[in-house]
Amino acid sequence: MPSSQTNADIDAPRLNRRQAAKVKTRGKVLDAARTLFAERGYDAATIRDIAKGAGMSTGAVFANFQDKSELFEAVLAENLAGTLDAFQAAATGEGQVTDRLTSALSVGYHRGLEHLPLVQAIFARAWFQPDDANDRQRTLARPFVEAVAGILQAGIRDGELRQDIDVVLMTRMIWETYMSNYRHAAYDGWGMEELTPHVRKQMDLILAGHRAQQ
Repeated sequence: MPSSQTNADIDAPRLNRRQAAKVKTRGKVLDAARTLFAERGYDAATIRDIAKGAGMSTGAVFANFQDKSELFEAVLAENLAGTLDAFQAAATGEGQVTDRLTSALSVGYHRGLEHLPLVQAIFARAWFQPDDANDRQRTLARPFVEAVAGILQAGIRDGELRQDIDVVLMTRMIWETYMSNYRHAAYDGWGMEELTPHVRKQMDLILAGHRAQQ
């Protein structure tokens, strides 16, 4: 009878009991932290309360994370990792530049709206975090920004956009526009039905005057 094991199963390293317990503990801490950061924001969510929410001691939290800042960054990294593949797939999909930008940014909004209180906590923290934490946060966002730049560069190669556009500046404008729209979601109650057409109009305006002559 043929084995049902795949090569991935065979190649995957097996965790011993202690390692498996550590992974489980880390997951519980992240889940509790994600909930409390979303409910209370960064400052009000204490390690003590996060530990209580995870059903463990503060010592167990510190055994996995150096401090609250590292824990917050781990929550952010996990949140972004869940979005990146879909964002990049939309960025490299079919369609003109505006279509691909709108599709990719809409993927980001879809994921962000599912965790909107956490997104708000991330924005609030970003204004007051130290420089090294800010640098790490930018590193986490870099693959998304690079995907946006890739759309513009493909538009230049395909003759849709002018050869002399400032890709770096335009990418920054698009990313900052994308981020600013979360304010509408947070304070105006916008969902995907409002955000998607809005960001498409914004992309058309940003690209206006930069399209190649047909």
